Amino acid sequence: MKIGDLARETGVSVRLLRYYEEQGLLGSHRLPSGHRRYEQDAPETVRRIRVLLAAGLPTRVIRDVLPCVRGAGEAEFDPCVALHLREQLHGLDARIGELQETRAALAGLLTATEAAAPAAVTA
Repeated sequence: MKIGDLARETGVSVRLLRYYEEQGLLGSHRLPSGHRRYEQDAPETVRRIRVLLAAGLPTRVIRDVLPCVRGAGEAEFDPCVALHLREQLHGLDARIGELQETRAALAGLLTATEAAAPAAVTA
């Protein structure tokens, strides 16, 4: 399958397909002409990559878990993926906690600023 055909079938740009290949997520072989050729299962691999990206996984993690993804359509995961997914979830929870603390601090500053504003106007 040529790269343009893969792009049309998956709705993913040629540029992004090249990026996936650079990141080691998608394989191809080169024809003597230099053109890329993808295996027939490449559209399914691209769909799996998209599912994992939508879940917030970085490409370095996707590269590790792709061999543990199977199934057509909705991706099914082998148990070997659980550790990676758990680590990503814990990291996301930690970032959410930090953002909540930052938001609370900012809201406190805004409240203090707005409370002081009428006093500054009358002075």
